[in-house]
Amino acid sequence: MGLFSRKSPKEKLQKQYEKLMTESYNLSKTNRKASDAKVAEAEEVLKKINAIVA
Repeated sequence: MGLFSRKSPKEKLQKQYEKLMTESYNLSKTNRKASDAKVAEAEEVLKKINAIVA
């Protein structure tokens, strides 16, 4: 991988999914409703990833 290599759309979505799941986990300790909202967002991103793969 070069210094200026670009990420594929799939890689960008995977990074976004990981970020949302981490935020969800951190929120689950203090605000369950917000955590559930983050999980829902992450599931939408996962659907996009699956659409790209399929």
